Amino acid sequence: MRADVSPLIAKRHPDHVFRPLSEMLSRWAAAGIDTTPFHAGVENARRRYIGYGLTRMLPLDRVLVGCDSSRPGAFGGFHHPDQGYRHLQMVAVITMYGAMERRNPEHPASALLDLLRAYTHDCLHYGSRRRYVDVAGVPVRTQYGINYRRATGQSYSAADQRGTHHTRNIGIVMEGACDKEARTVTRRTAEHFGVTEPSDVLGALAFRDATGMLTEEDTRRVVDVSGSEEQTRYATAINGYEKGVNRRYTHFLEEFAPGEENECHTRLLAAIISGDVTALGAWLDDRHGPGTFTGLFRTPGYFEPGLTA
Repeated sequence: MRADVSPLIAKRHPDHVFRPLSEMLSRWAAAGIDTTPFHAGVENARRRYIGYGLTRMLPLDRVLVGCDSSRPGAFGGFHHPDQGYRHLQMVAVITMYGAMERRNPEHPASALLDLLRAYTHDCLHYGSRRRYVDVAGVPVRTQYGINYRRATGQSYSAADQRGTHHTRNIGIVMEGACDKEARTVTRRTAEHFGVTEPSDVLGALAFRDATGMLTEEDTRRVVDVSGSEEQTRYATAINGYEKGVNRRYTHFLEEFAPGEENECHTRLLAAIISGDVTALGAWLDDRHGPGTFTGLFRTPGYFEPGLTA
């Protein structure tokens, strides 16, 4: 699966052409696009991630970026359907932000920020602790970061109820932690290089999303891009992810670490990378009583008899 990822690409994205990230950056640079903000942002992320215990970033040749689409009106970016890090293949699938029928981005500054957000996000997924067991010749992941799944199928925590503003799902907490960190890196990069918000509605929404500056008004706004169903769906996906992941993670930090949100976030990321919840659990116990982590996240049915493997 890791030696040849073409079956994954062909099945999920038959209309797009994917190239390694290193090649894409070289092509853009040759076309006169200044890729310095991306490289500077990655270096900043590398320094930050060392503090969480991640000593190696996702190799650029394990990141595939899609463009040159044969599908009319194709629109890419962080919220393009069915992209992200694939742990079994050990590859990140990313699409170029904006109109995908092109080889080079229509709006380079926005595309570079989106690419930085996606890459630094997936680096944290790549670096998260994982454990696999063999079940009848098939590798089954039983640990990812500080989330667990029994070989018989039971998940450690239950899915959140639809529409809720809080979370008790450790998967949402981990995803929110990774994206908060990636958006912090992206926002600081935009500020450092003076990248400003685009004037069009979707471009402005995507900029605020990538930099973690979406407002409540943004999440309530219905964006209908005239003549582009894909762009309209993309705007809807931005708001859905913000409400379903990032806002829930923010509420979680406010609920269980009021006044210490950044400290809790840092401890969460360190635990995700190491796979060891001991220090995080003790920190939570000091504030909320014994067994806080387990009480928050473990579903009562986790140790129920499951299907025979």
